[in-house]
Amino acid sequence: MISDEIKKGVERSPHRALLRACGVTDSDFDKPFIGIANSFTEIVPGHIHLKKLSKFVKLGISQAGGVPFEFNTIAICDGIAMNHEGMKYSLASRELIADSIESMAKAHCFDGLVLLSSCDKIIPGMLMAAARIKHPIYSYNRRS
Repeated sequence: MISDEIKKGVERSPHRALLRACGVTDSDFDKPFIGIANSFTEIVPGHIHLKKLSKFVKLGISQAGGVPFEFNTIAICDGIAMNHEGMKYSLASRELIADSIESMAKAHCFDGLVLLSSCDKIIPGMLMAAARIKHPIYSYNRRS
């Protein structure tokens, strides 16, 4: 497993100690680590449901024998950002999203990823990350 890079061997004792502080148990170290990239934010109406959805995703990962780790990425709402200076950040945010997901996945050696997103800038940003990472990935998105 990719995650063995951070959890197997004597030289990874400090890594395991940090992971235990996050609630990882001894038996979890034999399971795949699955990252959940969630674009939930309280200011984007199309993302409000993702907080609740991620709970079910975590449960499903656990029931399937994996260890879920949720993290967030940014999400800019075009509707709120339009007609003022904020609009120039919307399209550029795709790169930030892709970079942040790639950074989390590679730095934490996830064996797979679930991408939770909505909206027309966030979905491409997540898919750009998926193309870079080349891990098993499931992308959930729905138009709000």
